[in-house]
Amino acid sequence: MPADTTRRGVLAGALAAGIGGLTLTGARELLEQFAPLSGRAWNAADRTLSESVESPHGEATVRVDDDGVPHVEADDEAAAYFAVGYVQAFDRLFQLDLQRRVMRGQLSELVGDATLEDDEFHVRMAFAEAAEATWEHIVGTPAGALVEAYADGVNEAIEREPLPLEFELLGYEPREWTPVDSMLMEKQISWDLTGNFGELRRELVADRLGEELAETLYPERLDHDTPILRDAVDADRLEGGDSDSGDETGSETGNSDGSNDAVDAVGSELASWLSRFESPTGVGSNSWVVSGEHTASGAPIVAYDPHLTLMTPPLWYEQHVETLETSVRGATFPGVPFVISGANESGTWSFTNVGADVLDCYRYEIDADGERYRYAGEWREFETSERELAVAGDENRTITLRRTVHGPVLEREQRTVGVAWTGHTATRTTEAIYEFGRSGGLEDLLEATRRFDLPTQNLVYADTDGRTLYYATGKLPVRTVDGEAVSGNRVFDGSAGEGEWEGFTPFGESSWDGFVPFEEKPHAIDPDVLATANQRVVDDPEHYVGVAYASPYRGARIYDQLDERVASGEATDPEFHRDLQSDTRDGRADQFVPELLEALEAHEADDGLEDAAATLDGWDRRMDRNSAGALVFARWVDHVRRLTLEPQFGDANLDESYYPGDWEIATLPDDSDLYVDRSRAETMVEALMEALEEIDDEGWDVYGDWNTTRTIEHPFGAEAPFLDYDERPLDGSRATVNNYRVESAVGSSWRMVVEPGGDATAVLPGGNSGDYFSAHYDDQFERWIDNDQKPMDRTSDGDVTVTFTEGSS
Repeated sequence: MPADTTRRGVLAGALAAGIGGLTLTGARELLEQFAPLSGRAWNAADRTLSESVESPHGEATVRVDDDGVPHVEADDEAAAYFAVGYVQAFDRLFQLDLQRRVMRGQLSELVGDATLEDDEFHVRMAFAEAAEATWEHIVGTPAGALVEAYADGVNEAIEREPLPLEFELLGYEPREWTPVDSMLMEKQISWDLTGNFGELRRELVADRLGEELAETLYPERLDHDTPILRDAVDADRLEGGDSDSGDETGSETGNSDGSNDAVDAVGSELASWLSRFESPTGVGSNSWVVSGEHTASGAPIVAYDPHLTLMTPPLWYEQHVETLETSVRGATFPGVPFVISGANESGTWSFTNVGADVLDCYRYEIDADGERYRYAGEWREFETSERELAVAGDENRTITLRRTVHGPVLEREQRTVGVAWTGHTATRTTEAIYEFGRSGGLEDLLEATRRFDLPTQNLVYADTDGRTLYYATGKLPVRTVDGEAVSGNRVFDGSAGEGEWEGFTPFGESSWDGFVPFEEKPHAIDPDVLATANQRVVDDPEHYVGVAYASPYRGARIYDQLDERVASGEATDPEFHRDLQSDTRDGRADQFVPELLEALEAHEADDGLEDAAATLDGWDRRMDRNSAGALVFARWVDHVRRLTLEPQFGDANLDESYYPGDWEIATLPDDSDLYVDRSRAETMVEALMEALEEIDDEGWDVYGDWNTTRTIEHPFGAEAPFLDYDERPLDGSRATVNNYRVESAVGSSWRMVVEPGGDATAVLPGGNSGDYFSAHYDDQFERWIDNDQKPMDRTSDGDVTVTFTEGSS
């Protein structure tokens, strides 16, 4: 991106062009809210942090280093987190405000009726009320006091500092930040990682395409031998925990009575609407740990890169907080006071998504008037309330909210389901994350993990004592039907009380009685080598965990590379682990390419197909930006998937959101019912012809011509394109360790390699500041593309940027 002076020139050009000059889409509802000719945008051009700020919580200093990372230092924790709130707000205030508007269902108040359906969903799911219940639980704790200090800091920055450019463009000012808003960020993070309505889609696929095909396309267990807790993982367990033995309970699917009532209750309109608000497709992450036995320094090493939505500015914010209690540096989400993934003086921790099933849907018998539902042998009134949705430039809308004993009711086209989600109750994760930063070793970390209720995550940890740890965090529901434990991969009969979670209280404080005990959740204490990449946790879990696991490509590749290095006897170092994070070998090619080449041999090929076959045959199967083979393979795989599924899915009125993953397509048998009009081999050849035609039409030569950063956008980038980062070619695919999915803008949203007490590095996909005019708006973007990580030191020798003095704000 250009330097600051050039940025002003870019903005000036856009403003001189007026509204029409900014219009790249038909989103008039949003554009009408821009005020580019008012001159207010210039108020944001010269924002700098105040040098001195009064704080009601006491003295603190902030040093902003050469990478835009604030180093906050204070004797008192409250003083430190007031300063954290202040600098987060200065750097990311628009992001904070936009996130809470999404979760509170208040987007339409800004942009008009274009976002009404989004607001309706978030209001019906009552995320804000769940955040209020969590705050009521947290408010009296040590963590709660710091959340309040953080909110004070945010509000002082709102009051004192010039607003960022986005507020000036839209012509509005943010409301006061509250502690509940920070709890709401916890709910947003958790929903983005665990919100899944897969059972609704599966029910529809089974109804329209048949149960046998549904079982093939959506298996509860993928046929591979690389779980996280594989047999080779040698580790200890807590007493009472037997996380890698026993039979997986509840593997059967469908309703207990074999009826099709669930499909009748769901309907395609409801399922399709809810699919829009699920966890983004492909959200996952990599993390792994090796013990000091296999490192050059003798200390363990943790490598981590979470694959979440890539955006401008980045999803994560990096900070360092130094108090008398601890020194912790790492990444958090704007709006959250504490470091979520990072390191302190004792250890380092990271999280990847488990893919656990923590959301259930319930169908009900409803009376003819639609006012009551059957439950526990009696008719009950729906709990109802009214909510007004504000709409800019239009009349406000009023919607009626309904609830059952299980939680919110979601409705479309006279189809109704009740929803239970573990995030709908008071949770203690904020306490856990706070305590992680203060932990002094593995025992402290384990005790904090007991309070990590939400979301379900693969925790990977190592410390300066040489200890290592893996633990599946979060509450795992135990469902029963007629007294037998079952999986949650179905729509339950809510009227009959099927699948209920004992002790769960929506929008209150739960006892969690009907959940897997902490000691019985999958875990490993002091594993030698362990890798997570969202693959299934264990082959035969004692308790049902879920079915929304990733294909094993990344997990298998990471384990293969770690195993090979360990077997060689050569020690690893941080550079080895950074190189592994950059690995682009695509495991799909090992499945698909030999089969395609065989199909081409039997086909009467023209010169174009022969050239493509030669390219693929000589390709190293790495998804590198300058590779012609990677381009052909990437476009061909997508066409294979479409040609395999589209005919029957289209006839059944099921769009791409219902498509299974690449592993399921790669392992389909030749005689699958999906190959009716043409054979699997013919499908592969036709897909190659279509891919080559597309490549020729677009003028692409190498993978990086198609696989670019173009989809990494600012929320208003389409209307104000200067806010986006420059477009660059990228390595990686959705199946490689170096993970990037160009279609959905999902990839490595933060990279970190830490040797506790030693070398520590990290990089963001952009910059730490969300201020377009800041030198730190995009200064890490090119480094992120090449995984050129910067030091993650817990020190800063620079000059003090801001001094916080004792006083009333």
